[in-house]
Amino acid sequence: MQETERTVIPPQSGHAFRLAKGQQLRITDPKGAQVADLWAFSTDGNLDWLSASQTRDIIERLFPTVGESFYGMSGEKLLTLVEDASPGPHDMLFPACNPALYRRAGFEDHPSCAANLHKALTEAGVSFPFTPDPVDFFQNSLPAADGTLVVAASINPPGAYVRLRAERDLLVIVTACSVDHHPTNGDACTEIEVEVLAAED
Repeated sequence: MQETERTVIPPQSGHAFRLAKGQQLRITDPKGAQVADLWAFSTDGNLDWLSASQTRDIIERLFPTVGESFYGMSGEKLLTLVEDASPGPHDMLFPACNPALYRRAGFEDHPSCAANLHKALTEAGVSFPFTPDPVDFFQNSLPAADGTLVVAASINPPGAYVRLRAERDLLVIVTACSVDHHPTNGDACTEIEVEVLAAED
């Protein structure tokens, strides 16, 4: 499969990618234990965006397995998980880290995935009125048996990755999670590598 674009997203930042239907996106964690948040928005003239809740409802599980899809608010497929070279787990329960979260933790003017999402959207010429819940690749936050939600340190090893296929023309935003006061991203926030791949013949 021919690589058409490769981008390194620095720690605590984000980047937008335009995918045509059929193109693929590979998201790699070069150093390990780094969460990557992902959002997807349709660009084919019919507004839609990736919905974590619609996806859970349609697939009837907490997170897609290989061959299953992420769905938009419309109930249509937006992305399909075609390869998961990571031990996981991944998350679709938590919102993106945001300024309010950091203020509660005592931090002002801290980078956040929510702010990085909207910055990347603005740079792509898009305005969106709210922050949808993301797909949190490599985030270790499986619910406990009693329903407790705890985010533990990611167990993703260096070089592990996921690969996704666009089912519509999309604007996809990926962020390297900004949480550095909690074990979410291991000992320190690090970069995320993203490759846009040509559609398979």
